[in-house]
Amino acid sequence: MKTYLVLPLFALLAMPVSASKMGMPTDAPKSYEAECASCHIAYPPGLLGQKNWQNIMSGLNKHFGTDASMDAKTESEITQWLLKHAANRQKYSAFAPENRITKTPWFIRKHDEVRADVWTRVGIKSPANCSACHADAAKGDFEEDNIRIPAK
Repeated sequence: MKTYLVLPLFALLAMPVSASKMGMPTDAPKSYEAECASCHIAYPPGLLGQKNWQNIMSGLNKHFGTDASMDAKTESEITQWLLKHAANRQKYSAFAPENRITKTPWFIRKHDEVRADVWTRVGIKSPANCSACHADAAKGDFEEDNIRIPAK
């Protein structure tokens, strides 16, 4: 009887993680939340590959139009954590043009039905504002069942 319960459990554990349920690693350094989430959600590191995270962290003085520089110790701590948890499946680790999650092939495919004018709504502002439509984005939950697109 126990064998019948254990086998399905192993099958579930072996299933690949999808971007819709990326999950935020539990070992996130406090500095990641303090530094990164002060301007935007603390994106789950599995949304980009290692090369993109390296590029982002090495260019914090010009981080998407803002100077997001931090002390060397904090930068190193966050960088190491991002690289440790970066996407490693081809589907998600493909190089993102301009180091933007919103330019990845999987992001474009998942949002292809969103009209261009939707991104400019006051309640959304840009495709990078995941939490505008995905209430649990900060937890790494992007399930389609939980999407609520602001009307304005």
